[in-house]
Amino acid sequence: MTTDAVAAITGGRTALGIELGSTRIKAVLVGPDHAPLAVGSSDWENQLVDRVWTYSLDAVWAGLQESVAALADDVRRRHGVELAGVGALGVSAMMHGYLAFDADGELLTPFRTWRNTNTGRATERLSAEFGVNIPHRWSVAHLYQAILDGEEHLGRIDHLTTLAGYVHWQLTGQQVLGIGDASGMFPIDDSTRRYDTAMLARFDELAAEAGAELTLGELLPAIASAGEPAGTLTEAGAARLDPAGRLHPGTPLCPPEGDAGTGMVATNSVAPRTGNVSAGTSIFAMVVLEKELAQVHRELDLVTTPAGDPVAMVHCNNGASELEAWAGLFAEFARALGSEVGASEVFETLFAAAVRGPADGGGLLAYNYLSGEPITGLEEGRPLFLRAPDSRLDLGSFMRTHLYASLATLRIGMDVLQKAEGVRLDRMFAHGGLFKTEGVAQRFLAAAIDTPVSVGDVAGEGGAWGIAVLAAFSTRRSPGQTLADYLDTEVFTATSLQTADPDPDDVAGFDAFMRRYVAALPVERAAVEHVSPAQRGGDA
Repeated sequence: MTTDAVAAITGGRTALGIELGSTRIKAVLVGPDHAPLAVGSSDWENQLVDRVWTYSLDAVWAGLQESVAALADDVRRRHGVELAGVGALGVSAMMHGYLAFDADGELLTPFRTWRNTNTGRATERLSAEFGVNIPHRWSVAHLYQAILDGEEHLGRIDHLTTLAGYVHWQLTGQQVLGIGDASGMFPIDDSTRRYDTAMLARFDELAAEAGAELTLGELLPAIASAGEPAGTLTEAGAARLDPAGRLHPGTPLCPPEGDAGTGMVATNSVAPRTGNVSAGTSIFAMVVLEKELAQVHRELDLVTTPAGDPVAMVHCNNGASELEAWAGLFAEFARALGSEVGASEVFETLFAAAVRGPADGGGLLAYNYLSGEPITGLEEGRPLFLRAPDSRLDLGSFMRTHLYASLATLRIGMDVLQKAEGVRLDRMFAHGGLFKTEGVAQRFLAAAIDTPVSVGDVAGEGGAWGIAVLAAFSTRRSPGQTLADYLDTEVFTATSLQTADPDPDDVAGFDAFMRRYVAALPVERAAVEHVSPAQRGGDA
């Protein structure tokens, strides 16, 4: 316990950030210096219901309340005082997806998350009509696919939003979205920093042609950039988020953001020629652009920073989940031998073995596709491990292969950005669970993109810390101060970075792995075609 921390907590000179990630809801409280004071979290998991990846709204609120309660317990344990209000609040969540509500605020369909890839016809038509890449997971793709499929709920839609936008609406009564998250719903006009009006009009025409009468601009949430006001916590919102009454009505909220934007903040990657990679259930890279791309690429999304600057995004639906599954199997084997080991020890041991493995993975191959992967043209996924009879099969080769596999699809998209478009990076930061074991995944990412990769000592708290910083920025910034300047001069001044430069042997080894990976993609496609998720054991 420190006197300064206690004074900040009791005086309300704090900011609370909450992020709803793919497998965990996390809350982080920061003080005046932006350093974390307390943390709380709650685990959750998506469900595959009727071939749609979803979360229930009941699970949203149960997880939020559990996270805030755990944070309050951590405040008491660390600092010996009770949490009694915060100075600012922000909400972040997984980007994209489809949440459609009627005029009474009732959800019209189960939440369709970013993980769903059943919007192929919609993305092809919209991308062709708009002249920009519209990915499978974007909200507008889900809406247009529902129109093409003639879904009955369409005539009752009052508004659309994202998960962060939904929670923010329930807390404040305001239907508003941060520009970074909004850019994953519908294309943004860089000159106005609002939804592209010409594309909105064309969408309405396409909807009418398909038999749906709507005005999309009236259904989308309003847009706010970082630092702009976005409402205050209502009495009902405070009670719903924290039934114990520790959070107070009137607390200002920053614009709700997506996890991509908060990851950019958490790694100080909001200025041109900077970028970051976030690796968890999904893996994606965000690169802030100096100029427009020369052409449209299906591997690249065009989104924005929380301040509205253009960003090229390489989003891969599949990240570290398959790697975690294998780690769980090894942990179970260790327990069967009578050795109780924690998850961190398992990962450290397996990652250390990967470093000792051959640079090209020993001729092994793996695909981490638990769900579809648009970058490689797959609407569904089947996790797959394979080898040739003469491949090297040992722990080091096996683990390096699976770590490479978690980065392989990202590499395909980054090749388009770096080689086809010639985009240059001064620095690339990495954060997320994949990088917790020091130096290993960071080293392999540097090899995959042939660029130095840095990991910081603050980004360990991830996007929840990033949205807490955005909440602080909304109440503390100087007049006219930009987000990039605020991060440089007030947040990251004393940050320690560990940077891994590309190792030439690793670069050559990853290149060799990628040649095998791309050549064998038809095997993964055959697995999708011939292996049904419903099959179990010897069932037909």
